[in-house]
Amino acid sequence: MKIIGQQIFIEELRLDHVSNDYLGWMNDTEINKYLESRSKNFTLKDIEHFVDTMLNSKKDYLFGIFDVSKSKHIGNIKIGSISDVHKRADVGLIIGEKLFWGKGIATEAIGLVTKFAFEKLELNKLYAGMYSTNVGSYKAFIKAGYEKVAQLRNHACFEGSFVDSIMVDITKQEYYKNK
Repeated sequence: MKIIGQQIFIEELRLDHVSNDYLGWMNDTEINKYLESRSKNFTLKDIEHFVDTMLNSKKDYLFGIFDVSKSKHIGNIKIGSISDVHKRADVGLIIGEKLFWGKGIATEAIGLVTKFAFEKLELNKLYAGMYSTNVGSYKAFIKAGYEKVAQLRNHACFEGSFVDSIMVDITKQEYYKNK
């Protein structure tokens, strides 16, 4: 399944998408500085295992983000921890190719995955969390229609200091109202 946007398309990430470029993102301290897995040193086997786990999960969807003009894999976006009871899930993403930073790619990917979650998965709510220092991610979610719903003070240790965590969300009703 491929979901096409203006600058990008997203499709389910497969094992054949695992590459040395992807491995490089996960081991680049600037790219992964906001990921909870940032202190791990990844191998190709680690990434293959992660992708395989996502492919076999009934509670997660892992999409690759691809540049529409060259079909180049530039990042990932995930809908995770899907609750069948509460009809909600969290969203997380990484733009691994630095040349694509600051170009609205994250906002577009969030928009595409949000549409998929509400229209295809029939979820009621999506949410995401980030460190307050992750301004780019916060702005991308806000531009995609999410709203700030919480700020947890001194909630996470980041680069040796405690920082706030911010929670954003969007409901299906808000999504269709603002569409």
